[in-house]
Amino acid sequence: MILKINCTFDGMNTDDKYSKLRETLMKEGNWPKLYMFKFIIPATNREIALVESKFSDESVITQKQSSNGKYISITVKEVMLDADSIIAKYKEMEGIEGLMAF
Repeated sequence: MILKINCTFDGMNTDDKYSKLRETLMKEGNWPKLYMFKFIIPATNREIALVESKFSDESVITQKQSSNGKYISITVKEVMLDADSIIAKYKEMEGIEGLMAF
């Protein structure tokens, strides 16, 4: 089973978004779990490489280009040890310009 939390971060301050996410993840129990991250980024090689570099070689990464070619949707499936490791990964991704996390 893949754990996918439907939580977007737009319009929330940093503390709220991560506390809400942590609360939702903790309800799931039984760690480690396969977690699915979803990101949308500008379709540039630099941003794609930055996103992919943040995950391990064991991760399954898929990409889908938008119809106009300006954006790439990246889905990453990776085994995560606990809720805090997922939150740490999202925080690590915050520095990537133009990234939207879902």
